[in-house]
Amino acid sequence: MQTENREERRNFYGRVHGKTLRKSQKDYLTNDLEDLRLKGIGRTAQPDDPAFDLAAVFPPEKPLWLEIGFGGGEHLVHMAERNPDVSLIGCEPFVNGVAMLLGKIRAANIQNLRIHPGDVRDLFDVLPDRVVHKAFLNYPDPWPKARHHRRRFVTPGYLSMLARVMVPGAEFRVATDIEDYVRQTLEEVPPAGFSLVHQAGAGGAWDDWISTRYEQKALREGRSPNYLTFRRNA
Repeated sequence: MQTENREERRNFYGRVHGKTLRKSQKDYLTNDLEDLRLKGIGRTAQPDDPAFDLAAVFPPEKPLWLEIGFGGGEHLVHMAERNPDVSLIGCEPFVNGVAMLLGKIRAANIQNLRIHPGDVRDLFDVLPDRVVHKAFLNYPDPWPKARHHRRRFVTPGYLSMLARVMVPGAEFRVATDIEDYVRQTLEEVPPAGFSLVHQAGAGGAWDDWISTRYEQKALREGRSPNYLTFRRNA
């Protein structure tokens, strides 16, 4: 799929670097990332990368799941361990988060997971239609100021890309502790081609949910989690 140099005209507003990496985290990035990153995608592509080919990365007969912004990787590794017959992709541009995930993958010897250490839109550019069977958006950046709401994932630009790559009937889960993010999610996701099938507050997480560091921070600070489940329309 041609990207028309989209990486040259896209704005990206999230953090890419944080605190100084520990020696072990630098080791993960140096020695593990190359084998686990998806190659030939957007700004993360290297000159000698082959063209992106999903079938060359994952067995086509296995369901494909996608986590958009995996933070420290707790949920993504949990899902990979719990579902060995599923292929998973995690997208995260924040280098510190990528390093944390790599450490967890090495410790758990995960084999069914690959990483795109960059903007999820660049992955959407190269994914075929109707290949993702489940997608997760857990505690995304809330962009709390009204003038920044257009930067949230739950906006038409991002959601139309997500809808294109999802299989009809596929599940899209959203977890957030920000009430206004819930509002915008409920307003924007259905018109993009999804139906709300479940909504719950504290205590109503999915049966296979694992609480992440971001959820624990929200609870410590007195914010209540919200869990929303959507189904991709036929």
